[in-house]
Amino acid sequence: MTAERRVLLVGSSGGHLAQLWSLRPWWESWQRTWVTFDTPDAVSLLEDEDAIWAHHPTTRNVLNLMRNSALAWRVIRQPRPDVVVSTGAGVALPFFVFARLMRIPTAYIEVYDRIDSATLTARLCRPFISLMCVQWEEQRRQYPAAEVIGPLL
Repeated sequence: MTAERRVLLVGSSGGHLAQLWSLRPWWESWQRTWVTFDTPDAVSLLEDEDAIWAHHPTTRNVLNLMRNSALAWRVIRQPRPDVVVSTGAGVALPFFVFARLMRIPTAYIEVYDRIDSATLTARLCRPFISLMCVQWEEQRRQYPAAEVIGPLL
């Protein structure tokens, strides 16, 4: 019997979450857990999904970085995902760090609206990314080795 594949989908609520949700044809056959913020849009979208609520805000908030790091450590260890996928933003960093330490592949998808410069989260996560994906060919100027997957929204 083959074990079911497990994906951990990590992203801020709003547009980041919407871009992950648009990957449904890919992830719907996987066992999945979501990590996002407890906002009305996320709660509504993920009502029938396995969702874990991260701490926000994440930008320049050391306390929430520590809280999300502890959360990432717990979530990644049991049940262990086969891959961690994120569109950012800041909540992704501790999950990518611990995934890398545990030799779990990671895929980061740069958001569609950053064409001319890299996002802060992508720059911070870069050392921990197994596969970098971009939505526009123009984004390859910042990420020459990235896979162009096309626009998600």
